[in-house]
Amino acid sequence: MNLLAIDTATEQFSAALACGSDTWHFEANAGLRHSELVIGSIDMLLKTAAIRQEELSGIVCMGGPGSFTGLRIGFSTAKGLALSLGIPFAAIPTLDCMAWPFSSLPLTVAPVLDAKKQAFFCALYRDGKRLCPDMDAGPDEIARTIAEKKVPVTLFGPGAPLLYEKLSPLAADITLGKGLRWGNALALLEMAKETDVFANSGSNYFIGPEYIRKSDAELMGSTVTCS
Repeated sequence: MNLLAIDTATEQFSAALACGSDTWHFEANAGLRHSELVIGSIDMLLKTAAIRQEELSGIVCMGGPGSFTGLRIGFSTAKGLALSLGIPFAAIPTLDCMAWPFSSLPLTVAPVLDAKKQAFFCALYRDGKRLCPDMDAGPDEIARTIAEKKVPVTLFGPGAPLLYEKLSPLAADITLGKGLRWGNALALLEMAKETDVFANSGSNYFIGPEYIRKSDAELMGSTVTCS
């Protein structure tokens, strides 16, 4: 099975390709340049693996939360390519994917993304199981959620250092994990292999990113009144 994974949820762009037991991976600090990197990196991975697009079996991308623009680019690329090839497409929630590598460790972990505006996207996981819904929350609310679980929590991900700094005065049982900044395309591949992400793949073509938060344009539009 030849699987392609695309991660455009954060500034750390990554793409990965699995062909049987072999895996190829590309990663770069993209900033706002996801659209410049995604097609070229896919072509590079296919050439390195010596396969054609037509030999792909499925495509998976990040489902959100994350960068509004990045998620749209990932979805449009993955869905467009899958539709053109007639192969399955699936999206995996971003925080689930970030927590996946820690599934076998005896830790309670919180993948963290900086959501800006003094808030963070995060959730709590232990033994590969989610302990709470995705949060778009400030440090006070996150500290209360951690306190309710009454267990030590390890923060990781690109937003973890900033959240740790703000949480330190509020929550005692937190630590800052290592490997705070990386792409997650390899974890996407592993989840696609080990879980049934392509079930009902036909209906997956109609889904979009899970933003959690409304866009600035939507928020501004909701405040406009007409007389």
